[in-house]
Amino acid sequence: MDLGIGGKTALVFGGSRGMGRACALQLAREGVAVTIAARNPATLEQAAAEISRETGTGVGWVSADLTLPRGRDSAMAACPHPDILVNNADGPLPGDFRNWSHEDWVAALDAMMLGPIDMIRRVVDGMIERRFGRIVNIVSRSVKAPHAELGLSNGARSGLIGFVGGLARQTVRHNVTINNLLPGAFATDAQVRHIQGMLEQSGGKSFEQLWDERGRSNPAGRYGQPEELGALCAYVCSAHAGYLTAQNILIDGGGYPGTY
Repeated sequence: MDLGIGGKTALVFGGSRGMGRACALQLAREGVAVTIAARNPATLEQAAAEISRETGTGVGWVSADLTLPRGRDSAMAACPHPDILVNNADGPLPGDFRNWSHEDWVAALDAMMLGPIDMIRRVVDGMIERRFGRIVNIVSRSVKAPHAELGLSNGARSGLIGFVGGLARQTVRHNVTINNLLPGAFATDAQVRHIQGMLEQSGGKSFEQLWDERGRSNPAGRYGQPEELGALCAYVCSAHAGYLTAQNILIDGGGYPGTY
């Protein structure tokens, strides 16, 4: 299927690795001019070069921290008029809410709610003027199936989803959609950090044991692969998805146990 987005521009946060990189790769395969943003210049440069070689499409990069106004300024300077915005930020490590300070909560909100909302604010009017826009937030299944140890992520990401639900219904008439992808357990660096954060409460289990158990416990019997989420993201960003907005799309191998 031709997704109809060749020649469009995209700004992908967290685009140097994991699910963000997979989104950038798939968009570049569709002929989108992609700029990836993250904090580590070395990782960014390497990812941009590798994606460019694989797709034959030049991929730009910018060192930019989504949580900081100056980081968002840098991202906009590198890609001033994106047709596609992918908001993506790592969640904090698991923990006990009794140990989280006010500063911990503010940091979570900056990364997973306030930073993405500010990026939406910066790009949405230009998308409306051009009569095309696709905004995708990579969130987490935990907003539908919360885990106590992920409270920082549950709270901040749920705030973003609540905000998007109202705005997306105002922009869709202008062919600007806003949707959220809710991944479950994926084989990424973030998953490695998540399991490392669970070791202390594991009752003596090793990292390898926890990793294997978490993958096998999914109905699919495995972890998701970043490329699977990248393909979904590309479709949601496509010209064919203009009637899809304000949705929270699970991609978790059936791990969410509910009907709705």
